[in-house]
Amino acid sequence: MGTMDESPILTQVPNVGRSLARQTARDVIAEKLMVLIATNMLRPGDELPGERELANVLHVSRETVRGAIQMLAAQGIIEVSHGSRSRVGKVDLSHITVTIASPNAIDSYDLESVHAARLHIELKVVGDAAERIDAETLKKLQGLIEAQRLGGDDAMRFLICDREFHVAIYRACGNPLLADFVTDLYTYMMDYRRNAMSQPGAIKASYADHVAIVEALERHDRDAVIAAFRHHLTRIYETTRALLSAGSPA
Repeated sequence: MGTMDESPILTQVPNVGRSLARQTARDVIAEKLMVLIATNMLRPGDELPGERELANVLHVSRETVRGAIQMLAAQGIIEVSHGSRSRVGKVDLSHITVTIASPNAIDSYDLESVHAARLHIELKVVGDAAERIDAETLKKLQGLIEAQRLGGDDAMRFLICDREFHVAIYRACGNPLLADFVTDLYTYMMDYRRNAMSQPGAIKASYADHVAIVEALERHDRDAVIAAFRHHLTRIYETTRALLSAGSPA
């Protein structure tokens, strides 16, 4: 079993009000995978990325990933079979709390309200992150950008990296409550977001946004980070609006 990595990406998990000190790295990764399922980033029947790929994105050992998958398999959340990739079981985890609220609660709000909230709060959060972010987090962001590049056009794999990327930046703001709140807003209509990322050119555009965001963070340029995130959030809003208008995430 892997040991707990003290990185902001790994140690901050959806565990409101519960001490992290007693959690193993395997526990943390199991919860991360549960969140991906709860928010429809991973859906029933989906094949999980390989252990090496998940370990690279989540900054833990393959043994830790394997242990987390075994934990979830024991609960029927993930189906493991010899000779093939592990798959998400036929489960509905949308009721579980992600950070402060459940995805069901967030999805009950209309798109305009969520977008306005993200512009109002998230831009403040990432602006603060620009001033406070440390070298270790910047290094992890660079690693996640590389993982996104290597993931090619696979929307699911891109979004797994995308969540780690966003949460790492939110955590860097220094206010865990604001970071949790913005993380919940990030989960909005994730089933539509996954479909949006499957559209031609979508991953390439988001990847370019992420590169610009990291470059601005490396300069600790608050205004540039806010501008890059505003551009990114507007893209998310417009693509989600188009799919909502079409009426189906599938």
